[in-house]
Amino acid sequence: MKRSAVAVMVCVAVFARAAAAAEEPAAKPIRVILVTGNDVKAHDWTKTSPQLKKILDATKKFNVTIVNLAEDPKLLENADSLKKYDLMILNYFQGNLPPISDKSKQNLLSFVRDGKGFACFHMSSGSWQDWDEWHKLVGRWWTTTAPKEQRSGHGPRGKFQAVIVSGAEPDPVTKGMDSFEVDDELYAKLADSKEPIKILFLAESKWSGKIEPLVFTKSYGKGRMFHFCFGHDVPALENPSVMKIFARGCEWAATGKVEESEAK
Repeated sequence: MKRSAVAVMVCVAVFARAAAAAEEPAAKPIRVILVTGNDVKAHDWTKTSPQLKKILDATKKFNVTIVNLAEDPKLLENADSLKKYDLMILNYFQGNLPPISDKSKQNLLSFVRDGKGFACFHMSSGSWQDWDEWHKLVGRWWTTTAPKEQRSGHGPRGKFQAVIVSGAEPDPVTKGMDSFEVDDELYAKLADSKEPIKILFLAESKWSGKIEPLVFTKSYGKGRMFHFCFGHDVPALENPSVMKIFARGCEWAATGKVEESEAK
């Protein structure tokens, strides 16, 4: 075969692949509802929630809507309004805020149980101290009602080593990653719901004298839960490894996988 003919065939093949790629529909963004509002004296959601959105926006995979549950305690009462989302992120601590209704609680649980994703951010696990099913959903939770020596807490904010937990098969959230140093609060003595969890990162706490889980996942019904204890403030969320874990964990919770391009 003459060289000119070969060249023509190569060009045709290249253009055919390009045309096929152009015809493929663009991947739909992962639709996220970021539910926020908490005690700004301890955790300023007005700064951390936009930072979480910024992290996800940078991946070009997410479409994030921030809503304020503190201002509208009935926000979760409309189950139909939640159906358009693939993932719910909670950056919220009820504290002295108005309680949410039983209907809102059931809608939150059903959202995950029916197959969607849920990400529990930083201190959000402690929002509802007496809601047992919430504790099952998040796996471990910040307790303020346990006997004093068993209550959750942390030592002084500072640098510590976040240690990756390696399994026989690489986890899609941590694939290709390693242990790293972070400057943050190291949460300790989270109450154990006795639900099975898969720990992805842990750290040794001088405050509790124990090894503490900091990032972990679990299933809930047909859905997936991603628990992320990092993130006291914006500087903590600017750590490159922290950002990568958060984005990957959210993608996994929403879809059950992490695209290979983001997992290398």
